Amino acid sequence: MPIRLLALDLDGTLLNSRGELTLRTRETLAKARIRGVKVALVTGRRFCDARPLALELGVDVPVIAHNGALIKHAQTLEMVAMIPLPVAAAHAALKIGRQMNADMLVSDERDGKGIMVYDHLSGNNPALLRYVAWARRVHGDDQTGVLEVASLEQYLDHHPIHVAFSGNCAPMAELELLLQQELKGKVKIFRTAYPQMDFTLLDLVHPEVSKGVGVAIAAKELCIGHREVLAIGDNFNDLEMLRFAGIGVVMGNADLELRQLPDFYTTSSNDEDGAALAIERFVLQPVEVS
Repeated sequence: MPIRLLALDLDGTLLNSRGELTLRTRETLAKARIRGVKVALVTGRRFCDARPLALELGVDVPVIAHNGALIKHAQTLEMVAMIPLPVAAAHAALKIGRQMNADMLVSDERDGKGIMVYDHLSGNNPALLRYVAWARRVHGDDQTGVLEVASLEQYLDHHPIHVAFSGNCAPMAELELLLQQELKGKVKIFRTAYPQMDFTLLDLVHPEVSKGVGVAIAAKELCIGHREVLAIGDNFNDLEMLRFAGIGVVMGNADLELRQLPDFYTTSSNDEDGAALAIERFVLQPVEVS
């Protein structure tokens, strides 16, 4: 069955290690679209962080952001679906994060605009500091991009999109275990780990949220079956999307645990145009797969 929808993770997958979309990948996406294949950007990023690339590429499928919690058209800003995190669960997560002295962010959706909210950033989390600085440059402060508040607990009187924790891998693994024990069934936790950077990001969303659910919603809107979907990802938060798709491809730069999972294909790394190679193999030069 031919592929009609590409579900593509961004960081570590479509983008190389410098955060760039290479010429080969651009050309491969263009060739796929000429054949009528739809392209969906599926990311743990906030919608406003993923939207510029969607606009640049001119993709006409809703952006699936926040690990599937928010699905929205890049050009019209039309909302397809939003599944926020219950405020009670968000407060429970913040309480545990405080106990562990974790850096915490809240992603919100106000008046159709995404906003990232925090009340404290430690000095020993350079990846987070770089991200917040970048977000300020790109989106600005206050109600349009990044907002610093006195207290996240006081700010959260409504359901946010998601809550995030980040830091070194070891303490984040301990925090993840504690969150799983204390909030079982109340949240879903997505771990994005980069061992080479000693950095882990934990995203807490509504229990029903996943990239797989987001892709399913987008595919239904397009009248595309799951066997007609090619999904490509590099991290643990991509698993449900990879399992939903007719063909799931894991990047060569992914964790060994992911690359060893059955039922998925492995391509080259994101610095070797691995996503483009997979699209060329399964879309532009399709082969029979068992």
